Amino acid sequence: MAEKKNILTYAGLKKLEDELQDLKVVKRKEIADKIKEAREQGDLSENAEYDAAKDEQRDIELRIEELEKLLKNAEVVVEDEIELDKINVGCVVDVYDVEFDEELEFKIVGSTEANSLQNKISNESPVGRALIGARVGDTVVVETQAGNIEYKILGINRVQ
Repeated sequence: MAEKKNILTYAGLKKLEDELQDLKVVKRKEIADKIKEAREQGDLSENAEYDAAKDEQRDIELRIEELEKLLKNAEVVVEDEIELDKINVGCVVDVYDVEFDEELEFKIVGSTEANSLQNKISNESPVGRALIGARVGDTVVVETQAGNIEYKILGINRVQ
């Protein structure tokens, strides 16, 4: 079975690459120094600093492995090449929430970049799935546990 592609915007790719670089270059050195200092304190069997540093090292190595796997399977959306006739990953979408009588703006991103606090919604989320492929003027219905939500598509734009 082929591994799932991780859809990323260029900004999302850059953020993950920067984190990976920081973990490999800065954090690995910091943790190596902590382990060295803890070893110099003598008996490792009852050394809390050593145990904590080894746990931190394990966590860093797991995150590095996770990031490398994400980046290996990354598919970058070139936002400048996105067609604006229908919604796709990398678009900023202006919608009208029919029930709450308010306008909202969502940026459609891959699941690794999703952040509801920044209105970045995953293409795999219920709202993202409902919006993908819709055009300006369309009304989409999103099925949620709390009931259906209706959004009217007002605009599709590129990220500024």
